[in-house]
Amino acid sequence: MADRGGAVAQGSAVGPTLRLDKYLWFTRLAKSRSAAQQLAEAGHIRINGRRIERSHAPIRAGDLITFPHFDTVRVVRVIQLPARRGPAPEAQECYEELKLGQ
Repeated sequence: MADRGGAVAQGSAVGPTLRLDKYLWFTRLAKSRSAAQQLAEAGHIRINGRRIERSHAPIRAGDLITFPHFDTVRVVRVIQLPARRGPAPEAQECYEELKLGQ
């Protein structure tokens, strides 16, 4: 069940969440929100190793997001949830880029 602050209780994981498409757009990992929606709905994104087929999947701090980026695969760890689509330096503070195999 969601409250007005966007928190969603799901199993044992409780805390503030943000839609996957909004997170990718806010952090500038996707060029547009519709591009992020298309990636998610095509099943090209994984959250914590689980394949996602919906753009409204909840993202929390600590989650791992794996997605294709041009001819490579990117893996990022969510550090914090952004409040807006700000400048690139602000967006980059919201995630940590991981190398495959880490």
